[in-house]
Amino acid sequence: MLKGFKDFLLRGNVVDLAVAVVIGAAFTAVVTAFTNAFLKPLIQLFSGGGEFAGSFVVNGVVFDYASFVNAIITFLITAAVIYFLVVTPLRVVEERRRRGEEVGSADPTDVELLAEIRDLLREQATRTGDGRGPAGPGGPTGPTGRIPQQDR
Repeated sequence: MLKGFKDFLLRGNVVDLAVAVVIGAAFTAVVTAFTNAFLKPLIQLFSGGGEFAGSFVVNGVVFDYASFVNAIITFLITAAVIYFLVVTPLRVVEERRRRGEEVGSADPTDVELLAEIRDLLREQATRTGDGRGPAGPGGPTGPTGRIPQQDR
């Protein structure tokens, strides 16, 4: 269990999560300020205006329903933005990866590199014309123990 926790910490997910929480909190603050500054006054205006607009009083206790409606609108705006700007694009990327359409790493694999080296050595051997390999009679480093390209 501790190994799994250690792997989680070292993968970087904790940092990603911390950044997401901070950005989410900042975004929620912006949306809350918008709804408090523009939408709550509209709710109060449409409910008659005046001292108790957006609220009602029962036995001297004020029930501020405009604040509740404002909080619901804040939640819906935040959830919609997160869904359409974060969740949906990530789903599209994940689906592309599953289908193999996502461009992977541009770095060649070890097998591809080895195949390329093999092909280059074959090509070099056919250019020398001796048929014994790229380095000539003394093996890969030649008769003097030097790499053939160093003799040029």
